[in-house]
Amino acid sequence: MGATVSPSEALEPPKSFAARFAGVFFSPGATLADIARKPDFIAPLVASMLASVVVTETMIWKIGMERIVRQQIEHSSRGATMTPEQVQQSVEQGARIGGMIAHVAGVLGMPVGALIVAGIGLLIVSVVFGSPVNFATAFSVACYASLVTILSSLMAIAMIFFGDPEHFNPQSPVPSNLGFFLSPDTSKPLMSLASSFDVFTLWFMALLAIGFSAATNRKAKSLALFWCFFGLWMVLVLIKMGFAMLG
Repeated sequence: MGATVSPSEALEPPKSFAARFAGVFFSPGATLADIARKPDFIAPLVASMLASVVVTETMIWKIGMERIVRQQIEHSSRGATMTPEQVQQSVEQGARIGGMIAHVAGVLGMPVGALIVAGIGLLIVSVVFGSPVNFATAFSVACYASLVTILSSLMAIAMIFFGDPEHFNPQSPVPSNLGFFLSPDTSKPLMSLASSFDVFTLWFMALLAIGFSAATNRKAKSLALFWCFFGLWMVLVLIKMGFAMLG
């Protein structure tokens, strides 16, 4: 089930995609309520996917996968024990595999991520708050909340073109988290933690909370939903730090 609306609200035409796009940034409460009332996901999903593809392809073209892989090897503990020939071989192999993964992730990363987030949101509002919503509404909220990544994508493209390619970090390409400002020699767990606390990630979770709250007719409060998303995200951050310790 979706958000319950009054007869007058049901007759009111939904906002255009352009209005919703702007509203996500400037009036998220009213905009996400409109999305919950009349869900749609194709336009925001396509927009986010295009932004992701543009950033990925620009990074591969301007920075190059070989340079990115080489930087990662040189700043790893494994790289210190490798001969120049071994480094070059690893760079070539890593660039081939990394390039394929980057191309696929650029296209599929956004829709798959939105599907996962929508499923998590459905689980939270249904199990924790007892206010189930339909999948189309949940997926629409996730796709519109993802529009904040377009802003980070524009920043990333600017950094790719005007930043120092020798110090480009694909994990923290823009100055929206502390990881961007840390030295590449920083311990991996600390770098993972610092990179995780990203302005756009927190903004995304805030929009999800507002959207899912609207979808439940405010039965689930935005703040409570935000802390649910934040708690699950922190679990992922700790898992990522654990893997970083093993790397």
